[in-house]
Amino acid sequence: MSKYYNSSRAKNIFDPSAEEPFKLSRSKIDLFIECPRCFYLDRRLGVGRPPGFPFNLNSAVDFLLKKEFDIHRAAGKSHPLMESYGLDLVPFSHEKLDEWRENFKGVQFYYEPANMILTGAIDDIWVDKKGVLYVVDYKSTSKDTEVNLDAAWQIGYKRQMEFYQWLLRKNGFKVSDTGYFVYCNGRRDVKAFDAKLEFDIKIIPYEGNDGWIEMAVMEAKSCLLSDTEPAPSPNCDYCNYREAVKDKEMAKDKKTFNVVKVKKPAPKKTKIQEHLI
Repeated sequence: MSKYYNSSRAKNIFDPSAEEPFKLSRSKIDLFIECPRCFYLDRRLGVGRPPGFPFNLNSAVDFLLKKEFDIHRAAGKSHPLMESYGLDLVPFSHEKLDEWRENFKGVQFYYEPANMILTGAIDDIWVDKKGVLYVVDYKSTSKDTEVNLDAAWQIGYKRQMEFYQWLLRKNGFKVSDTGYFVYCNGRRDVKAFDAKLEFDIKIIPYEGNDGWIEMAVMEAKSCLLSDTEPAPSPNCDYCNYREAVKDKEMAKDKKTFNVVKVKKPAPKKTKIQEHLI
């Protein structure tokens, strides 16, 4: 077995008979919205998707941005980038900030209707003079065109922002609907590499709406409680691959054993998929 992938997981598997709260991360809620079947296989049966390769350059940008904004946080001053956009904000200081940034911890809230502890690891938070918080997420890319949030696949970024806003509100903070993406775009128009990457950095505001979250959480819980595996999602590459393999194997068996293939009904979207996708 590959050292990068373990097909079976012993920890944090949902047990329908358990009384203690089940911990579920923001990324797993997003997985449920994308593909309920992959979510069920992951959290109920303990078989996760194969992991992608780590984006180490992106992680380095995130790490350095946090260090940079932390300097201004310690001084209680606005970052020059914030000032250049006319934002009267400063990096938010809190004793739990390091914990909120840590994967597998993050901001947490016990959502009683689902008996779940929901979590999400943030990049940063800014605050205005009235004490209102603004969720900030760092993103990095390299493209010749201007960075924006217009691509269909970036809906995941927007849901990510909204989930963090919801978590902080549930923890008693006053949170603005406006969040900010600090988007770093690696420049390709420089004359030479010279052992360094240069970035154009842009702040992109986004107006969030967390009204979908509690519906998604309750549907995810219903999915986990079911003893029936959800149908494959038509837009899921992982499910499409698995189904293509099955089709080829059945076709091979049909030639050998004259097996009749039964046509499967088209999968239905969940309510939250109809609402968001």
